[in-house]
Amino acid sequence: MSYLEWAESQLAEIELLTSMFPTREELEITDQLALAELRDYVEGSASTDCPPPSRPHFFIKQKLDTASMERTDVILSCTYPSEYPSVLPEITLRIFYSGSRCAYLSRAQQTQLHTDLNAYLMEYCLEEVCVLSAVDWVKDNLQLFINKSLSAAPTPKKESSSPRPQETFSRLWIYSHHIYNKTKRKNILEWSKELGLSGFSMPGKPGIVCVEGLHSACEEFWSRVKVLTWKKIMIRHREDFPLDGQCGDNRTVESIDSRRKFTGFEEAMFDPHGNRGNHMDLGQLYQFLNEKGCCEIFQMYFGIEGR
Repeated sequence: MSYLEWAESQLAEIELLTSMFPTREELEITDQLALAELRDYVEGSASTDCPPPSRPHFFIKQKLDTASMERTDVILSCTYPSEYPSVLPEITLRIFYSGSRCAYLSRAQQTQLHTDLNAYLMEYCLEEVCVLSAVDWVKDNLQLFINKSLSAAPTPKKESSSPRPQETFSRLWIYSHHIYNKTKRKNILEWSKELGLSGFSMPGKPGIVCVEGLHSACEEFWSRVKVLTWKKIMIRHREDFPLDGQCGDNRTVESIDSRRKFTGFEEAMFDPHGNRGNHMDLGQLYQFLNEKGCCEIFQMYFGIEGR
């Protein structure tokens, strides 16, 4: 297939999804400009023959009735690569249990859910548009994962006078071969804010992400990020510190803030250069890390001492 044929398939699927999910509560297209550029390219009114660089991204939101829960909210996030449907779309799932204080499947189950979905799409839907097939697969298979989650949950114990567990402060230093995709960059910013994490992300090649905060929040962030489509991604280094006080204590909050090296979370750019503007000035990165008291991390990433 050619880029034009891929684009025609993408636009046709979006128009079908729009007709099937007419409200914003069901279908949310996050980048209308990307959709407009795709339509211009298909209709031949674009200023260039090259496929548009921005990629359509959207959320499909479903409320499913399950046997074990009153209502399960499912959010399917989808981004089209340029070559879709000859390659799979980038799909991530968020599962919320209505009426339950437990918002997510375990990390292992979440990973397995994505793995099984991608395996199904790879076997049965490659070379064809497949977002509706993905939605149907989730409807058909989600109950199985919920049952596994419930059976794996520990039996509630009666409250006792024993102390609550001590919290841990974590800092994850994540390395990626590159971070270009606008949707991934947006997810990184939104998820860090949602989970109360501070740190920074550096897009380009290579890509660097640092998140710090409660251990559980850092692990949740990593579980979401690692299931996205990457050429290479890993935790290069991690730091864990026991916090003063116990879960829920005011002293724990104060201890978290005293451990932070970053205020809030930001996307950091350091004099982008190169043909695609995707390489950063590593000298400026080193100075940034040095100012935050993290200069030793530079050598862990690049194998050389910064200056």
